[in-house]
Amino acid sequence: MIADRRPLLLLLGWFALWPAVAADLPPQTMTPMPGKPVARNFVLPDMDKRIHRLSEARGRVTMVNFWATWCPPCRRELPSMQRAWESLKPHGFAMYAINLGEDEEAIFPFILSTGVEITFPILLDRRAEIVKQWPVLAIPTTFVLDRDGRIVYRAVGGREWDDPKLLETIRALMRE
Repeated sequence: MIADRRPLLLLLGWFALWPAVAADLPPQTMTPMPGKPVARNFVLPDMDKRIHRLSEARGRVTMVNFWATWCPPCRRELPSMQRAWESLKPHGFAMYAINLGEDEEAIFPFILSTGVEITFPILLDRRAEIVKQWPVLAIPTTFVLDRDGRIVYRAVGGREWDDPKLLETIRALMRE
């Protein structure tokens, strides 16, 4: 029953965040996840039809972002995600951005409109099935996993992922 309401809850969650989005002052923090649950594995194609499995990232600190093209904070955070990716990738970092319910025809022009070449994997959750298996509260929601695949942090709403505070939090996790 709750799974049927999940898209509505995601949309309502996004509107709950609207005051922070409208003020353009998103907090540059992440919330520690109680109990550090193990992240659910996924097997998803990217826009080039290459298959990605979360389990392949084991041993690396990993960011998993859930987003959609209709989401204004998603548009704003993608360029900073790319800059964070460029900074952290050489140190064994993994990053996945999982699009919810859309196809390449909707995603490609959206990505182009950011003005940034996105080089991290954009994965397609065409039927929005994977998002239902994760503790997503609104779009965007981003998770940072430790090397053992446990969800250590969650960020609900857009962020500037290349913010020094966020990068240092991720780097500290990479040093553990």
